[in-house]
Amino acid sequence: MQSFQPDEQVLKATHDDRSGASQGHRRGGRGRGRGCGRQSLNRALIKCFYCHKLGHFQYECPELEKQAHFATFEEAAEAEDEFLLVVYEEATQAVQMEDWFLDSGCSNHMTGNKLWFTEVKEEGLDRTVKLGNDTTMAVTVEGNIRVQINGTTHVISDVYYVSELKTNLLSLGQLQQKGLAILI
Repeated sequence: MQSFQPDEQVLKATHDDRSGASQGHRRGGRGRGRGCGRQSLNRALIKCFYCHKLGHFQYECPELEKQAHFATFEEAAEAEDEFLLVVYEEATQAVQMEDWFLDSGCSNHMTGNKLWFTEVKEEGLDRTVKLGNDTTMAVTVEGNIRVQINGTTHVISDVYYVSELKTNLLSLGQLQQKGLAILI
């Protein structure tokens, strides 16, 4: 049986601590926590993963920065062209009167097309609706409209006729009050 003296064990433990294996990092760091400083790296030995040159990391690569500036410039030019196209389209094309927009802030279904009413419940109404831009418009008729969707005729009931309205609005709240499920 071998017996060790306490002095030998202390020296051996000290030797193991200096190897770095018990410190949690192979690079000789002191672990995480307060007081752990970063040792300076020799940048001459660092190799970029992008251009494979020595002396910098990939995020610092001058070749990558040149391409990023070029791509940013191109994207900005495309975005500006698209924006101008959208503005041009908005200014020259009217919204189709057959289109209906789902509106979560709309209190009732509304249209600006009086010819669509198949059944008029009330005519000569003295009501107004307030729009999102704080303007008010007069409601003169309430009734039902028939629309065809994929060859099937549907009735939209309790629709307001607002002569100044340029679009058709379907009220999500009114659809939910009738028990319809809204799947978007």
